[in-house]
Amino acid sequence: MYKLFFNLVFKRMDPEKAHYLAFRWIRLAARTPVLRTFVAAALAPRYKELRTEALGLRMHGPFGLAAGFDKNAVAIDGMTMLGFDHIEIGTVTGEPQPGNPKKRLFRLVQDRALINRMGFNNEGSLAVAARLASRNPVFRTTVGVNIGKTKVVPEAEAVGDYVKSTERLAAFADYLVVNVSSPNTPGLRNLQATEALRPLLAAVREAADRTVRSRRVPLLVKIAPDLADEDVDAVADLAVELGLDGIIATNTTISREGLRTRGDVVNETGGLSGAPLKERSLEVLRRLYARVGDKITLVGVGGVETAEDAWQRILAGATLVQGYSAFIYEGPFYARAIHKGLAARLNNSPYATLADAVGADVKKVSA
Repeated sequence: MYKLFFNLVFKRMDPEKAHYLAFRWIRLAARTPVLRTFVAAALAPRYKELRTEALGLRMHGPFGLAAGFDKNAVAIDGMTMLGFDHIEIGTVTGEPQPGNPKKRLFRLVQDRALINRMGFNNEGSLAVAARLASRNPVFRTTVGVNIGKTKVVPEAEAVGDYVKSTERLAAFADYLVVNVSSPNTPGLRNLQATEALRPLLAAVREAADRTVRSRRVPLLVKIAPDLADEDVDAVADLAVELGLDGIIATNTTISREGLRTRGDVVNETGGLSGAPLKERSLEVLRRLYARVGDKITLVGVGGVETAEDAWQRILAGATLVQGYSAFIYEGPFYARAIHKGLAARLNNSPYATLADAVGADVKKVSA
């Protein structure tokens, strides 16, 4: 039904307009008591065997919504209603910004992919913090807050910009993510170099600890799939050295290799997400787990379309898995299908729990 609707309606609409239309429907459903109960019962069934502990947090399952969909924390209940086990909002910047000029979001339907150069369009950390502070949640969920650099802030002043967002948002975050891997903010990916990343992460950690004294806010970093293998290793080592809580692998790619889509859309600048990212994202995840083992939490994202994709991420070392682009193509039953398939795979596997399955494939290779 959804695929027919997508082909007849959404496919014919500008992608960004379609996104905001769907967004409004989700938010409206979440604000309607009887409707949201019905939707959650249909789309968010719970599986006891999928209960997950990660980052010191307990979640209904391992599958969450990646950053980028809900930039301003306006649809946390709505996305939880659709079955996502954790919601990562953002990317939020220190100051509000409109993002890049439109048109800035493109579908590659044949490849089940998206190209975006949104440019961290968001209301800014002060507005998002106020919204989170006043939130009266309908559904219990885990909320991650993804922060990035304000575009007009010079690279040399990036640390202060991230610290500003941390001071405003850390109190409302179940976990905090430093995003240094979007290709759409000039100079941002330069911060992935360990000599720049070390002081940035140390400053954010200190700011989070200083701002929130009642608990330790878990801190993660999100990296690009375009890093060379030796740079992936360097980030992994740095994360362990600094006592980081996790790494999210991976963000979008600037590569256009292997695409079936033809035409000018392929040459649009921006980050490519979706199915074409699947293999490289999985490769980076395996490499990270081989390097860090169980010392920190890994989050697998990029090309996760099916329960099998999510299962492969877990076997490669991910405790948590996230999706976004496939939701555009799969529709409201996306999370439900992932959960049902994961439960079936776990029950048919030699592993007693999901935690036992984490990294199992990598451990076999290294044994």
